[in-house]
Amino acid sequence: MIRIAPTYKNHRYPIEIVARAVWLYFRFSLSLRDVEEMLLERGIVVSYETIRRWCRKHGPNYARRLRRKAPAKDDIWHLDEVVVRINGQKCWLWRAVDQEGYVLDEIVQTRRNTKAARRLLMRLLKKQGIAPKRMITDKLRSYGVARRQVMPNVEHRSHKGLNNRAENSHLPFRKRERTRQGFRSIGSLQQFVSVFSAVRNFFVPARAHRSSTQTRNHRLKAAAEWKVVAHQLA
Repeated sequence: MIRIAPTYKNHRYPIEIVARAVWLYFRFSLSLRDVEEMLLERGIVVSYETIRRWCRKHGPNYARRLRRKAPAKDDIWHLDEVVVRINGQKCWLWRAVDQEGYVLDEIVQTRRNTKAARRLLMRLLKKQGIAPKRMITDKLRSYGVARRQVMPNVEHRSHKGLNNRAENSHLPFRKRERTRQGFRSIGSLQQFVSVFSAVRNFFVPARAHRSSTQTRNHRLKAAAEWKVVAHQLA
């Protein structure tokens, strides 16, 4: 049985254990205590508080190193926003996904207006480096105003029935939100979704390639690359 003391400054841990704990937490709908018990069953004694610190410290580094989908001029952006309550106060999680369900970006904002929509579009253009072929949103008028200000030449379709791709992308987040029993601050929410979506993008294959064999091979390759990234950051 492997015993790991609580986290201390400059203390080093076996990278395989750290990477496994971070991967379990962000990849599956598990609480920190669930991950603690799964590691315990494998003979690894580590507290849930240590796992929380690992996720907070190493999660963003792993997410930045994971291979991302290259943008293309034929991409279609689906934009949507979902309300999240933090300590009884409303905030909005704005999300953009492409035609394959790949999460392009997420940003937490306290407003649901044109300024917030414009900020999302500007972040997307900066991150992607290229405008999409088409933008699809629901009936929120702020999207149309922001689109005319930021990228007026892009086609915009506004219809609730066309935006199921973005609305369905909220479901994994909602499931994790219930597992975590909510978030305590906007900063913790922003940090969590940035890592959670990056890991989900990496391990879930594109919608165009969903046979059982392709899915299994994709996840095996993703797991191997995750270990490579973990050793690079060791």
